Amino acid sequence: MSDNALVQSDVILQRLTKLHPKLIDLSLERTWRLLSALDNPERRLPPVFHIAGTNGKGSVAAMLRAMLEAGDYAVHSYTSPHLVRFHERIRLAGKPHSAPIEESDLSQLLDECERANAGEPITFFEITTGAALLAFSRVPADALILEVGMGGRLDTTNVVDKPAVSVITPVDLDHQSFLGDTLTLIATEKAGILKRGVPAVIGPQAEEALTAIEKAAAKAGAPLFVHGQDFTAHEEAGALVYQDEAGLLDLPLPRLPGRHQIDNAGVAICALRQARALPLEREAIAQGLGHVEWPARLQRLTRGPIFQYLPEGTEVWLDGGHNPAAGRAVAEALADLAQHDAPGEARPLLLLSGMLETKDAGGFFASFRGLAAHVETIRIPDADASLSAESLAAAAEGAGLSASAASSLNDALGRLGVAAGRATPRVLICGSLYLAGHILKDNA
Repeated sequence: MSDNALVQSDVILQRLTKLHPKLIDLSLERTWRLLSALDNPERRLPPVFHIAGTNGKGSVAAMLRAMLEAGDYAVHSYTSPHLVRFHERIRLAGKPHSAPIEESDLSQLLDECERANAGEPITFFEITTGAALLAFSRVPADALILEVGMGGRLDTTNVVDKPAVSVITPVDLDHQSFLGDTLTLIATEKAGILKRGVPAVIGPQAEEALTAIEKAAAKAGAPLFVHGQDFTAHEEAGALVYQDEAGLLDLPLPRLPGRHQIDNAGVAICALRQARALPLEREAIAQGLGHVEWPARLQRLTRGPIFQYLPEGTEVWLDGGHNPAAGRAVAEALADLAQHDAPGEARPLLLLSGMLETKDAGGFFASFRGLAAHVETIRIPDADASLSAESLAAAAEGAGLSASAASSLNDALGRLGVAAGRATPRVLICGSLYLAGHILKDNA
């Protein structure tokens, strides 16, 4: 892949950001107009797994892809945002596994969509989703895993008339300025992806969110399969036990760490079982769970330039979660890790965090009270919407944590080494997928 080719897609993507005055403007009208100009690629897709929710969408998508590919199915997938390169969002089916779209293909598709749009107002996500759907319509595959960008009802991905299955992962407070400030409003928006006669798999939900989803499903005519009612997944003796009306499966724990990933695995398995056109044997499900990868979701880092600033033996984890529910899940996982520290060798937990202005920083940090010894905060490099390090440190202190603001990533890393003292720490880099992407790019 040449440098000139790389520049080509970057240049086009930059132009596409200028086609609408807002980054987010939830509507389907512009999307339908573009898709019509492209001869409606959304009508020529393989069976679709359509995934909405606040937390866990990406993990469920990654598990679905890993399990389907272990069963020798060819799988497309669409996720957002990307971590390092835009190409990550669009994965095209291949053997043995799907891969990020090639630069030449991406540039051609973006150029085609830009010409079809003819200068009309359209958001960046809308036109790039159009390019993804165009790509998926042209490359044969057995399945498409389609992740909602935001909400559901008015999300650009909600143009598929009849997916194989709809999925709603746990709903929590996030993006309130666009989706509403209560769980009922947010869950109702996410339930907007439900379609008549299409099975809908519902992950663990607060009662308020589940009530809203059930009401929306009844109105849409979508049969529900609800976690804890129609299917269960739990850990037992170091294994994952899944059960639904079709029977029980004893499986390995998912490769992705954290108790919340057991729930996500249950959702993914149920979705597979409801998409009856794509049957899978137990062995493929087990293999997929054992090989699934999803960067920046409690990802263990073991090498790279960041380690030069940290004490020898430091354990480093990276997570892009950025809302209170994600904070609870990650804190629980780190607490579980701490329980396995050898007696007398407990590692102090230190956080390095950057977050966007739109996020509930105090709510995110609250779960780390009594768990994290100290937080170093930074402004996320190259992110205009980042909170200042000082504001983020104040939010962490308001949540009951010891915190201080650092002038840069390297400054924060060095200060964490000082905060560790003579101990060998466990460091969690957290608060934003944009920060996670910056770390992965510079730590490659």
